[in-house]
Amino acid sequence: MTALAYTVHVAPSKPAVSDDLPPGEDQRMWSPTSSTLIYGERDAVLVDPLLTVDESRRLADWVAAQGKNVTTIFVTHAHGDHFFGAPAVLDRFPQARLVAAPDVAAHAGAQWGAAWFDGFWQPRFPDQLPDRHLVPEPLSDGRIDLEGEQLRAIELGHTDTDGTSALHVPTLGLVVAGDAVYGDVHLYLGEAKGDGTEHWLRALDVIEALRPSAVVSGHKRDGDPDSPDDVGRTRRYIEDFTAAAATANDHTDLYTSMLRLYPDRVNRGVLWNSAKTALS
Repeated sequence: MTALAYTVHVAPSKPAVSDDLPPGEDQRMWSPTSSTLIYGERDAVLVDPLLTVDESRRLADWVAAQGKNVTTIFVTHAHGDHFFGAPAVLDRFPQARLVAAPDVAAHAGAQWGAAWFDGFWQPRFPDQLPDRHLVPEPLSDGRIDLEGEQLRAIELGHTDTDGTSALHVPTLGLVVAGDAVYGDVHLYLGEAKGDGTEHWLRALDVIEALRPSAVVSGHKRDGDPDSPDDVGRTRRYIEDFTAAAATANDHTDLYTSMLRLYPDRVNRGVLWNSAKTALS
């Protein structure tokens, strides 16, 4: 039996249409987004097929260049930037199944609805999104077979949205964490009001309990290591944001406080939105 391996493609930051800009910024950008290929001798599983038509076509080209046959496309969570790009990959690998953990599959359809697609995604990425509106089918047993090895969907509950998951590859010590874990990128906390951050911290406990040797963050700098330390860094960011929000006078104060703590993280725009949501 051939040992499994993995490789990561990172779609770079891209402009998003928005007139709600943080102080000192003149362009809203979308965070760099990862897609992970787990492969054996012949076959492969692709995790999170990205957002726009162009970047998902580049992803399909990258996957094809690896010389593997994609049997399954796994979606970690129901945010469009992690699965709207599935049609381009399926055009290249039409026999592949598009799947997700049951909670993820249950939430995915709403991303194509009026509130999200018409109200959020399409205005930010006009003429860049696919015409085919696909949703993943539920992976009822939570397992994907890849050349005799079992990959396991780990349901995490709320992280940066409701009903999220990660994919665990035990033989590699790998967790593909989706947006439960962030690399050196500001976290999206726009859906974390109320007890959302507490649920997110518990999800990080679940990931840490797997004792991974590698963790792929959903948003990360290209070339950064897939370090398990990103789990702890994500935890500290959430704790720092929660503490700063408790003492901030307003969202601008919260934004400024977080920038003092994290001046070099990618995408200040998402921090601005998180701050506004937290103190609205």
